[in-house]
Amino acid sequence: MFSADLIISLLLILAVAWSLGYLFSRLNLPLMLGELLAGLILGPPLLGLVAPTPALNLMAELGIFFAMFYAGVESDPREFVEHLWPSVATAIGGLVLPIILGYGVARLFGGTVFQSLFVALGISVTAVAVQAVILKEMRIKHSPIGHVIIGAAVFNDVVALMILSVLLGVAETGTISFKSLLWLLVKDVGFFCVVIGFGEFIMPRLTRRLTDEQGKGFTFAMVVSLAMAYFAELAGLHLVIGAFLAGQFVRREIMDEKVFEVIADRFYGISYGFLVPIFFATLSFHLTVTWTWAFWGFSLVLIVAAIIGKVIGAGGAAKLFGYNFRESAVVGIGMNSRGAVELVIATVVLETSARLQAAGTISEPLLTNAQFSVLVLTAFATTLLTPLALKPAVASACTPDEHAHFCTIMDNAPRK
Repeated sequence: MFSADLIISLLLILAVAWSLGYLFSRLNLPLMLGELLAGLILGPPLLGLVAPTPALNLMAELGIFFAMFYAGVESDPREFVEHLWPSVATAIGGLVLPIILGYGVARLFGGTVFQSLFVALGISVTAVAVQAVILKEMRIKHSPIGHVIIGAAVFNDVVALMILSVLLGVAETGTISFKSLLWLLVKDVGFFCVVIGFGEFIMPRLTRRLTDEQGKGFTFAMVVSLAMAYFAELAGLHLVIGAFLAGQFVRREIMDEKVFEVIADRFYGISYGFLVPIFFATLSFHLTVTWTWAFWGFSLVLIVAAIIGKVIGAGGAAKLFGYNFRESAVVGIGMNSRGAVELVIATVVLETSARLQAAGTISEPLLTNAQFSVLVLTAFATTLLTPLALKPAVASACTPDEHAHFCTIMDNAPRK
């Protein structure tokens, strides 16, 4: 698998991503925009010098896996508990309104009921891994707003993936199986109960005498993160949920501080220095367009609906919990990145649709190739636009009366 072609592909991606990232940082723009642009230039959309391969796709998956674990390591679980209800409300608002708008837009452009539901579900998610990278670059991840956005994104994606399982079951059987729904709820609730119990009661015992002799501290962290990712997949959730929760349990206060710093530093270097640029570059590889008025009309309207749905739905919910208008705008804009999670949902629906059509279970596809392409374009556009829009939104939120708890965190946050 590790061939000369793969080496050349990695060399091109990392060299161009590093160069463009450096240029964007000099222009005071997020680094990830350079990584997205690198994939757009090198990949199939433009030059076609690098093609998607199983090896690159695996590295991209590992990129969001490592990035989510590191996001969990950097987070304080107590902060998420403290901001639980604003996060839940933000997640619900950022889920419901995009589903309503997305369904209406898809129906307007000729989608069937099922196609419209899956398109709507696709734009309702928030890519936690992409969001964690953006908030880190904005240096607001440890602010109250950052905790609300991350918490809301996790809850949003958990609910969206549960809805996906239910819709696929209805498409296959024609009815809602309450037994299957109950089993899905039991699995998900059981997953979180087991994970929280493990993190609170077992992890402190395991890490009490943990050392990093011959890198074994990092190995231990990998074992925990892979196990959590596997159990998340068994529960019908995405591996990034498990990786994030695993990172939450590698806490500074339950292990030797030097071991903690070594683990965090290694995950940071592997993810942000190597695998995350590959993830953002390969995200551009999925971008395909059809040069017709119908395609571009559908795409533009859906992108607008996706952005408005998050800004108003998620931002409006945050406003109800006492955040001012500017802070609520930061929450709404911050919830707009979609990226990998939307691609996962769209790919699963497309593959299930092909299987059910081949078996004669359904006569019409659950998602057409054109709708899939529009969802990919929406994921790319929102991932590209979110950091561009978030930067001025964060700056405008730094009013004197909010400086103590918001801007000070941003100003003093380390760039690592």
